[in-house]
Amino acid sequence: MLVLMGSGETSPTMVSVHRELVDRLRPKSAVLLDTPYGFQENVAEISARAQAYFERSVGLTVDVPPGLRGLAEIGAGDDPRHDGARARAADVGLAAVRGADWLFAGPGSPTYALTQWRGGPVGDALADHVRTGRAALVFASAAACTLGAYALPVYEIYKAGARPHWLKGLDVLGRLGLKVAMIPHYDNAEGGTHDTRYCYLGERRLRVLERELPDDAAVLGLDEHTAAVMDVGRGLVEVRGRGSMTVRRSGESVVVPSGERLALTDLRAMVRGEAARRAPVPPRDGDTEAVPPPATLRDTVVGCERRFEAGVREGDAEALVRAVLDIDAAVAEWAGDTEEDEGGTDWARDVMRSLVVRLGQTAGRGLADPRDALAPTVEPLIRVRAELRRTGSYSLADVVRDALKAAGVEVRDTPDGTHWQPDAT
Repeated sequence: MLVLMGSGETSPTMVSVHRELVDRLRPKSAVLLDTPYGFQENVAEISARAQAYFERSVGLTVDVPPGLRGLAEIGAGDDPRHDGARARAADVGLAAVRGADWLFAGPGSPTYALTQWRGGPVGDALADHVRTGRAALVFASAAACTLGAYALPVYEIYKAGARPHWLKGLDVLGRLGLKVAMIPHYDNAEGGTHDTRYCYLGERRLRVLERELPDDAAVLGLDEHTAAVMDVGRGLVEVRGRGSMTVRRSGESVVVPSGERLALTDLRAMVRGEAARRAPVPPRDGDTEAVPPPATLRDTVVGCERRFEAGVREGDAEALVRAVLDIDAAVAEWAGDTEEDEGGTDWARDVMRSLVVRLGQTAGRGLADPRDALAPTVEPLIRVRAELRRTGSYSLADVVRDALKAAGVEVRDTPDGTHWQPDAT
């Protein structure tokens, strides 16, 4: 089993994919490779959040072996006195990788991960697992980038301005007959005013890179919060999640939407350009029906904002409180998301705080229409005043008007009749 994820690997959107894989395989040894983000100062925090996610949401205990962070491991330095300890830690880490039943790797830098894995014992172990079927690989985001024959140095291009180019990948997917450049975050839309599709490349730079691929290779794209579950033993590929899988060659794309299965042989033919998309494979007896993934954090928060606005318009205090509480619950549910694309939980908390402020302002003004509270008292007095005016008792009618004004009610006589409203002052 090989599972590729475009993003959302430790979010609620991918829980059902993880659970089904774990329920099927019952792994005895589950390992998280922290290499892709091993250079980050918060590496331990990211690992802990991922471990908590798998324990809480999937029921899987995941180990993070030592010695896999690479040359940038905090505190490693260049002191030769530490070489022996680093070598022993690396041996322990490699043993854990080779002995695992289930391996996970996710966010970080594709370039850094490749520097540690390519041509080394961990890269060889990953390829061996795919070749032998010894372990299931669940690779997402940056880690997924490394598995193709060609890898995208996304940070160097998008953040540092490097010329668009490919790196040599691990070509683990090549062992399945898939000569591809694997691109996650394929439908990214964070740019807003500029094109950040294709893992922040955009159309212009992707066209440049496509020209550097050989004729028998293709781009394999996975949308965010989307997984391609490759069951090598059964020769099937199933797309799961919120988006699609795309095979792109020279600007021409074949899209396989979520919920569809296709034969691995058909995917190979599509990659080589020998066949367009073929009919999806129908489910077999015993197949688990795909469950639509939950909304993303952004979808949930934006929906809560809309409900809050509707509550203000309709004077529904319970709806306002529920919208705020639902954002709070969503933030807790997404706390394990190690990637936090589209703003993440910090952004969601900012939105929640703004709604809490507005909730306080609304409470100060009051949600109910003051006319509704005043009408049972004011309307009879308006009718009394109208009768007094009709009979010529204008001085008494003025007394009623002045009393209403003192109580904060403005009365206006128009050709259409008498109208009243609470005094805005």
